[in-house]
Amino acid sequence: MTPANRRNLKNGLLFVSPWILGFAFFQIYPILYSLRLSFTRYSGFGNAVDIGLGNFIRLFQDPLFWQAAYNTLYYTVLAVPVGVVVAIALALAMHQRVREVSAYRALLYLPSILPLFALSFVWVVFVNPRYGLLSELFRLFGIDPPDFIGNPAFTKLGLVLLAQLGAGGPALIFLAGIQAIPRDLFESAEIDGAGALRQFFGITLPLITPVILYDIILGLSYGLQVFTQAYVITAGGEAGASTAGPLNSLLFYVLYIYKTAFQYTEMGYASALVWVFFIISLVMALFVFRWARRWVHYEA
Repeated sequence: MTPANRRNLKNGLLFVSPWILGFAFFQIYPILYSLRLSFTRYSGFGNAVDIGLGNFIRLFQDPLFWQAAYNTLYYTVLAVPVGVVVAIALALAMHQRVREVSAYRALLYLPSILPLFALSFVWVVFVNPRYGLLSELFRLFGIDPPDFIGNPAFTKLGLVLLAQLGAGGPALIFLAGIQAIPRDLFESAEIDGAGALRQFFGITLPLITPVILYDIILGLSYGLQVFTQAYVITAGGEAGASTAGPLNSLLFYVLYIYKTAFQYTEMGYASALVWVFFIISLVMALFVFRWARRWVHYEA
């Protein structure tokens, strides 16, 4: 390297050093420290006691671990495809050539910027089986309202419906993908006699598959880390809360990690849960990317 190159490198490292130090101390160090704690018995106070693979052996014998894993996978597998379908439907609605389309786009996007904590509180009141507006609508048509709070068969389904309030954000991304499709492809299809439905499945859907892949990966990330909704609905932050919803139906994985670490003060066991969660998430992401090779089209 020339003296000028070395000087530029030194100046560049000097300017990015705050980020490098922050990344090292607030990202890399906690990751390595949690790996160390996963092999210990540690309450957060005093000294950690090495127990080898004890936490991981206990983990696979813990019924709450399997319950939390089941709840999380159930929610994710249901919420991600539903979210993709809803986002595409909203994007198609936003793409319509009407005078008020800008106002419609703003209205459809608005719920996605509201705090999830506040939306969860509103949801609890909205679906309350005794006085909630949704329950009253069911009764208006002579139907017994489902209990999205107290019935284990409906609690996770209720959170899937709640998640669709944030579909406006992904819908804007889908809208950008739809608008990037060359218009002449649709004109050629119209000349060949293809209707709107055939154009959607033959042109629009294949050409937005990269956006669908992006939304699936983002949805998996959010779905596997679902926490706020369950925390609010089940009062998960209360010290006396021994269950998360009826029959632990809302005991999601991240909520179980939180309760293990900060309510039961078992930091070592919580760290083991975190690392198993990381491995599961990594395997699912690799599977999705490998599966995407079969159906994602990056060229017209």
